[in-house]
Amino acid sequence: MIYFYKDKKINFLRYPRTTNKSLRAWNTADEYILNHLENEKLDKKQIAIYNDRFGFLSSMLHDYNPIIVNFHKSQERAIVRNLENNSINYENFQFLTPIEYPSKKSDIVVVKIPKTLNLFRYYLQHLTKNLKKNSTVICSFMTKHFSKQMLQIADEYFEDITQSLAWKKSRLLILKKPKTYIERDLVENLVVDENLTLKQYPGVFSADHIDPATRFLLDTISIRVKDKVVLDLGCGNGILGRSVHEDNSKAELHLLDDYFLAVESAKLNISGKNVHFHYNDNLKIFDNNYFSLVISNPPFHFDHENNIEVSIDLFKHVARILSEKGRFVLVANQHLNYRTHLEKYFNQVEDLAENEKYIIYECKNISETETDLDEDDDTRFNI
Repeated sequence: MIYFYKDKKINFLRYPRTTNKSLRAWNTADEYILNHLENEKLDKKQIAIYNDRFGFLSSMLHDYNPIIVNFHKSQERAIVRNLENNSINYENFQFLTPIEYPSKKSDIVVVKIPKTLNLFRYYLQHLTKNLKKNSTVICSFMTKHFSKQMLQIADEYFEDITQSLAWKKSRLLILKKPKTYIERDLVENLVVDENLTLKQYPGVFSADHIDPATRFLLDTISIRVKDKVVLDLGCGNGILGRSVHEDNSKAELHLLDDYFLAVESAKLNISGKNVHFHYNDNLKIFDNNYFSLVISNPPFHFDHENNIEVSIDLFKHVARILSEKGRFVLVANQHLNYRTHLEKYFNQVEDLAENEKYIIYECKNISETETDLDEDDDTRFNI
């Protein structure tokens, strides 16, 4: 989609691509930030950008060589692709993960407020470590997503908080006079049961309780001795992978997630010489027919947006990396009707279990049901 701004004409594409023509690579909350910055003197100012999902703000503010803090690998790829697509030189940009800090203090920080407000707190904790006394933080959101908790969180870090008037169903929070920086541990505790508490960073899926779909999968799936190479796809805090590792510690275990803080959370909860972590949004790093088991509670929530296209694309690539007698076991909401899509890539799709809300599928790519398992190969461990 083409966006016109002053003398600039920029073509923005979403990554991953979407067939939904109503979905854009920016919204009016992004535009509101640009409008507000027209009143600021930006020359020689250091700008930092948080949560720029598709690179709209990074592209529009490229003249100032911004610091860009990325929380998702797909976000990083989207930004780079849109910069390259518009022949924008980003050689002097600074790309950071959320556990890295810039070498320079910021004069202006722009923030797209995320759906998870504990993650908004993490943003402010991170950015206030590198602010000047007279710095300004501009936070944008769609009016329908406003919560008083936004103001309460902002008040933890700033003396001066101003909420703008609404413009095209969006608003801004203008934050000034940062309070004295205090180091805080924002890692959260997730109580699984009386014997297990997991650690995780803000923004990881299902922060205050085990997602019921994941619980259903844990209660249903069994691990075989022959499941020697396992992938926890969309690993979150690593609860599925941890269970696999506890029941079959000899298995080579891989945990992958698009969200950086999810991978860092999984590292807090599982370790071992045969455990491998991957911060990535696709499966291209893996060889064909590599995994004997892939397990997943695949994502379809992306901030305030629901979109199953990402999961469907993952299904296609799981079929490639799955061994001949391997299994892909996933849990999903009943209403998503994933069977239709799974049958495009797997020639065996079975319903392992279901309840009123969720269904567990087991997918294979073999021409007929295995009949050559010996007694040892068929040994199973219930997670």
